[in-house]
Amino acid sequence: MAITDWPTEERPREKLLARGPQNLSDAELLAIFLRTGPRGKTAVDLARELLARFGGLRELLQADAETLCAAPGLGTAKYAQIQAAVELGRRSAAQRLMRGAALNSTRDTMNFLQAQLRDRAHEVFCCLYLDNRHRVLGFEELFRGTLDGTAVYPREIVKQAIARNAAAVILVHNHPSGAAEPSRADEVLTGRLKEALALVDIRLLDHLVVGDGEMVSLSERGMI
Repeated sequence: MAITDWPTEERPREKLLARGPQNLSDAELLAIFLRTGPRGKTAVDLARELLARFGGLRELLQADAETLCAAPGLGTAKYAQIQAAVELGRRSAAQRLMRGAALNSTRDTMNFLQAQLRDRAHEVFCCLYLDNRHRVLGFEELFRGTLDGTAVYPREIVKQAIARNAAAVILVHNHPSGAAEPSRADEVLTGRLKEALALVDIRLLDHLVVGDGEMVSLSERGMI
């Protein structure tokens, strides 16, 4: 049975308009993007099969083009639609930390950083630059590593902070393994970076470790 033959209140698009997107299942939301299914299946049928095939929504959204397009019922057009939706979500989070915005909300900051880093397949090390009123001067990915580590150079971090005339910085890196627990190496590096930045009167406010759905603040743990 085609979706158009379903009761109006059960159709994903009409359900979203009447009750809001939060009331739709993952399959229903995905079906709105897919729009159609292969012969003999609805978009909802296809969405359910894809979620089962990949193991969930997040895994589906993280799949590369070759893997996703190889799934029955998909192709480059649908892959592009899904990736556009993911990027819109990232940019929406980023707009809350646009240049000149003050960091008045720890939650907004953490949401932004999680959106940027939690789905990376490799470890990346980034820096959020702030002025003396904690307004954002910029956000930059400085180093990219492997599945389990990144080479970080304090001199480059200090150089970039000075170039942006930053008064303070927040460091952040991800753990692709999913565990946000800081390693001993993370603790040692944080101490070195704090000392290096202090030499040029720049404060290290925090070092955040992004995992799978969680984030650890070294400042909150008394490590800064």
